[in-house]
Amino acid sequence: MNLSNLKPAEGAVKRSKRIGRGAGSGKGGTATRGNKGAKARSGYHAKIGYEGGQMPLYRRVPKFGFKNINRVEYVGINIDTLNDLAETKNITDFNIEVFKQNGLISGKDRIKILGRGELAKSVNVTAHAFSATAKKAIEEKGGVATIIEK
Repeated sequence: MNLSNLKPAEGAVKRSKRIGRGAGSGKGGTATRGNKGAKARSGYHAKIGYEGGQMPLYRRVPKFGFKNINRVEYVGINIDTLNDLAETKNITDFNIEVFKQNGLISGKDRIKILGRGELAKSVNVTAHAFSATAKKAIEEKGGVATIIEK
């Protein structure tokens, strides 16, 4: 075997349909497009979602609700998570850098401290928002809850 006698497997290559090449070809005349109408003409393009006059899907399906463009998304971090970090890694000051280093947030996430769990020792926390119970829990242990203004 060499490059001069290589060829594809039997049946692997099909010849293309040569349409519109005269009546003798069997595909002349209408060139497999049927008779008349928009689809038989050149330049035909159906609109996206058009279903031939049937009520299209995007109008059959009910719509509800809305997307608030002013919504501010927060990543919630609970008190028990802070307590675990404080005990295992001996951290007392929590800020954005500490949360990023420990994989709790990424990029420009905003942080909200939530109130699930209890603190064993005093910690200082800097975040974008605090729930009332979280702020109370931090301050009861002698810690400081500082809000970042953004």
